[in-house]
Amino acid sequence: MGIEKLTNKEEKQDKIVHMFNDIASTYDKANRVLSMGIDIQWRKKGCDKAFEILASKELGQVTDVATGTGDLLVYWKEQAEQNGVTINNYVGIDPSVGMLEVARSKVDFAEFIEGKAQDLPVDDESTDVISISYGIRNVVDRVEALQEFHRALKPGGLVVILEFTKQERSGMLDKMVDFGMKNILPRVGGFISKNYEAYKYLPESIEEFLTTEMLAQELEVTGFKMKYTKSFSMGISTLLIAQKV
Repeated sequence: MGIEKLTNKEEKQDKIVHMFNDIASTYDKANRVLSMGIDIQWRKKGCDKAFEILASKELGQVTDVATGTGDLLVYWKEQAEQNGVTINNYVGIDPSVGMLEVARSKVDFAEFIEGKAQDLPVDDESTDVISISYGIRNVVDRVEALQEFHRALKPGGLVVILEFTKQERSGMLDKMVDFGMKNILPRVGGFISKNYEAYKYLPESIEEFLTTEMLAQELEVTGFKMKYTKSFSMGISTLLIAQKV
């Protein structure tokens, strides 16, 4: 049974976690090939913009949720050094044990904890930044997760979201992007990971997800103020940064 056909929230969430366990060892390679490396620039842009908004040279903690293999934490550290920012603690949280095993093997400066976005294993008002890259659409109880982000962030703290948001596509270039996402991406990702189902799920999950405007509205309803929104590569990826108020 496909993930999109499951109606029970817990069952659907467990199936998504199992899927990521299965592709953990090839996840980084597939990401680099599928994005041709451009996702690195998207991630760095999110880090740099967050530092600009916070305008602080020392942060207590950055918490990366749905951290996967810890990719974004690597860029948080690199960009912090480039921006002259000191970050005292790096924490990565993910429900996939397989992903965390890979993360621990490549990132030696962060603490990695098994946990869900909607039930974060961190104290109230304990972190300056919560980031989640290409993971929020995989959280079944998304509103609960946003409430958890608000709880865990310090006053004035930021949530930084990178995601493939749903777009209205009508032009020729838009149709080419759609064709690539629905036909080429599953084949290439499936070939690299040996799991076609996982990469077939990606474009389907985007179609079922929110628009950028709807996600921004959910953030504002949850107690955040939108600070920055930017679309990359013909709307394939979107960066949203919101501040706890």
